[in-house]
Amino acid sequence: MKDRTRGYAHRIDLVADVQTVWGALTDPAQLKSWCSPKAEIRARAGGLFRACVDRVTELEAHIDVCEPGRRLRLIYLPSKALPPADSALVDDFILEPARAGGTILRLLGSGVPGGPAWDAQYLRLRMGWQAAMTRLKALIESAARGPGE
Repeated sequence: MKDRTRGYAHRIDLVADVQTVWGALTDPAQLKSWCSPKAEIRARAGGLFRACVDRVTELEAHIDVCEPGRRLRLIYLPSKALPPADSALVDDFILEPARAGGTILRLLGSGVPGGPAWDAQYLRLRMGWQAAMTRLKALIESAARGPGE
């Protein structure tokens, strides 16, 4: 019997328009500043995402959905650095305009095996993305405020 899978969900509310947030997710230089110093992205359907989100394990993903200003979905490729898995690991970034202005960014992670071999990796992924999204919020909002504000 297959182990059950688990996931995680993060949400940040940003004081910036959707296009600014999309740029931070998909521009290679900006991605390196909040996600991972060695991060790479080719932001298009069929493109590539590579990063060390948890600062330990380098992950590589196929981008299967790329809807500018709306959605970016990553399907991680198998890695020798990870325990074996029967499920696909997926991170889905969803953007939407907030009613009061700004942008809501959600990250929905899924497919992480529920077995004990994956406990440490699950925590690293969940906490790594939480920290990365906090850095993203700080980067975007400090740029929006401008110097000295």
